Amino acid sequence: MTPEDWIAHDPDPVTAAELAALDHDELTARFTRPLTFGTAGLRGPVRGGPDAMNLAVVLRVTWALCRVLADRGLDGAPVVVGRDARHGSAQFAKAAAEVFAAQNFSVITWNHPVPTPVVAFAVRHTGAAAGVQITASHNPPADNGYKVYLDGGRQIISPTDREIEAAIAGAPPADQIPRLSIPPADDALVDAYVARAATLRRTNKGNPRVALTAMHGVGGELVVRTLRAAGFGDVHTVASQFAPDPDFPTVAFPNPEEPGAADALLDLADQAGANVAIALDPDADRCAVGIPTADGWRMLSGDETGWLLGDYLLSTLPQEQATASVVASSVVSSQLLAAIAADYGARHVQTLTGFKWLARADDGVSGRNLVYAYEEAIGHCVDPGAVRDKDGISAAVVVCDLVAHLGSQGDSIPDALDRLARRHGVHTTAAVSRRVADVDEAAAMMTRLRAEPPTELAGFDVHATTPADAVFLTGGDQQTSVRVVVRPSGTEPKVKCYTEVRQAIHTDLADARRSAAAVQDSLIAAIQAW
Repeated sequence: MTPEDWIAHDPDPVTAAELAALDHDELTARFTRPLTFGTAGLRGPVRGGPDAMNLAVVLRVTWALCRVLADRGLDGAPVVVGRDARHGSAQFAKAAAEVFAAQNFSVITWNHPVPTPVVAFAVRHTGAAAGVQITASHNPPADNGYKVYLDGGRQIISPTDREIEAAIAGAPPADQIPRLSIPPADDALVDAYVARAATLRRTNKGNPRVALTAMHGVGGELVVRTLRAAGFGDVHTVASQFAPDPDFPTVAFPNPEEPGAADALLDLADQAGANVAIALDPDADRCAVGIPTADGWRMLSGDETGWLLGDYLLSTLPQEQATASVVASSVVSSQLLAAIAADYGARHVQTLTGFKWLARADDGVSGRNLVYAYEEAIGHCVDPGAVRDKDGISAAVVVCDLVAHLGSQGDSIPDALDRLARRHGVHTTAAVSRRVADVDEAAAMMTRLRAEPPTELAGFDVHATTPADAVFLTGGDQQTSVRVVVRPSGTEPKVKCYTEVRQAIHTDLADARRSAAAVQDSLIAAIQAW
C-alpha cells in the first residue's frame, strides 16, 4: 500500500492529517519498516503510519489475527481484549474488540483499564482462543503496543507471529475493515483473578507493613485489593503515582529498574516504617522489591528477587512435589536458580529471553510441571497454573508472604540472601544498556562484537559463543567465574549487556562480596569501553 493510499483510507483524521503534512523523506521513512512482533508483541510510538501504533495499524493487525484464528478452525471462539491507560489505549482496545465482533468472535472486554496479567488469566481461565492487551508496559510515554496471547494464555511465538504479519500484508484498507459495537463485560473475571491471587499466601503469620507504588499505571487499585484479600492490610501507597497517568509525570522513565524511579517509594517506606517496598510497572506485569538494610533502603535486583522467590516457593512444596517441579530462568538471568533447584530435586530449565519462552519451560518435560519462572528484568511468574506470564500483582502477594514468614522467625531478606550466598557462593549481577538510534545501529554493534569478540575481561580469559541473537562471553578460574551476555532489546532501542560474577567463599562472606564487586566493576568498565 502506497503512502497516499494509506492516508486516503486512514480512519483517524488526526493521523491522516499528520501523515499528509510530512515531507517526502519522512513519509517514506514511516513506510520503510512496518511494526513487527518482538519479544513482547508490537510496540512503537503513537503516531501515523505502519511503523507506529495507531488506529489503522490496530484494525489491520486485528483483522489479520482473525484470519489466523479462522485458519485454525477457531471461528466464533471467545477472545479477550484488555488495555492499559496509555495514550490511545482506549481507542485501540475498542477498535480491536469491534473487529473481533464483526468477524463473529465472542468478545470479552471491559470499559476500563485492566492490568496485563488479568488478560493472561482471563484467556487461560475461560479457555479463550486468544487475548489481546493494548499496552507498552514500561516503555516511554510516547509508546503503545499490541500484545497477543494464545495457547492457554501464553504469548505467541513463531510461526504464529510471522503468520499474523503475513496476513497483515493482505489486509484490506483500514477504513474498509468491518466493526461491530459490543457491550462491555462485568468484572467477574477480574474478581476471579483477585480471588486466585489471594490464595498464594503460604503462611498466615504476620502482617508486614507494605509501601507500594503503581508507577502511574493501572495496577494500583487491584494490587491493594488483592493484598488485602490475602491478609496484608497495612499498605501505604505513593499518592502522587497511584492513579493512572499516561504522561508518567513524576519519573523520567516509567520503569522501576531505572535510576531514581523508585525514590518516592523508598522515601515513603522509610517514613512509614515499612517492612517491604513494592513497585509495579505501569501495566502491573512486573514487580520490583525494596528492602530495609543496616545502611538504609535499597531495591533488590530482579535476580535477587528471583533467587528468593524460587527458593521460597520450592521450600514450601512437599518433597515429592518439589522433585516433580520445573523452575525456569532466561539466558540473560543469573545462573543461581539452577543451583537452588538442585537443592530441592527440581528441574531447572533455561530459556531464550522473554516470557513467551519461559511460559513454555515445562513443554516436553515429562512428569514435571512449571511452578516458577523469572527473568532478571523484574518479571516473575509465581502461579503458572493461573497466569502463564509474568505477573506483578501475584508476585507482590508472594513477596509479602515471604517477608511475613521470615519476620515470624526473627529473620529478614538480607539474612536469606546471606544464606543463599553461603550455600552457593556470592553471585553479583548487573546490566549495562547502550541506547541506539534504531535496529540497524543495534545490528551493526552486534556484528562488530561477533566479528571481534574480546578474549579477556576483568583479568580473565573469556570464550565467546554466538547463538541466536546474542553473544556469550564466559571465563574464570576455580574461585571466580565471569559471564557476559550481549543482545539487542526486543522492546526498546537498546543493546543490553548482562553480567554475572560468581565468587567462592573461603571464610568471610563480606570479603567474598568485596572481591565479586571489584570484578563486576572491572567487567562494567570494559563493557562501557566497547
